[in-house]
Amino acid sequence: MGAPPRLRIARAGAPTDGNALDRAASGRLSPVPRDPRQIQLEIDAARESLAATLDQLVYRSSPQRLKAKGQATVQTFLQTPAGIAAVGALGLLVSLVVVQKVRHRND
Repeated sequence: MGAPPRLRIARAGAPTDGNALDRAASGRLSPVPRDPRQIQLEIDAARESLAATLDQLVYRSSPQRLKAKGQATVQTFLQTPAGIAAVGALGLLVSLVVVQKVRHRND
C-alpha cells in the first residue's frame, strides 16, 4: 500500500498546483524564500506595532485619566440648565427628608 492521498484544500484565488498545500502548511504564502534580515525587520515592526497598541490600551484604561474625564463630564453637566435643575431637585428632596425627620423626632 502506498501513502494515503493528500487532501487538497485551495483558497479562493490560490494556485492549485501541488506546492500550494505545502506553502499553506508551512505558513509561507510567497514562493520566494525570504532573507533572515527581512524576517527580523518584519518581527521588529510587528513588535513595535504591538507595543504601541499596548501603550494606547494602558492610556485609555488609566484610572487617573478615567477619573479626571468623569469629573470633567459631571462638572460640564452641572453647568447646564438640566444639571442646575437636578441639583435643585436633589436639594429640595434632602430638605424635605430633613424636615420630616425633625418633625417626627419626638413621636
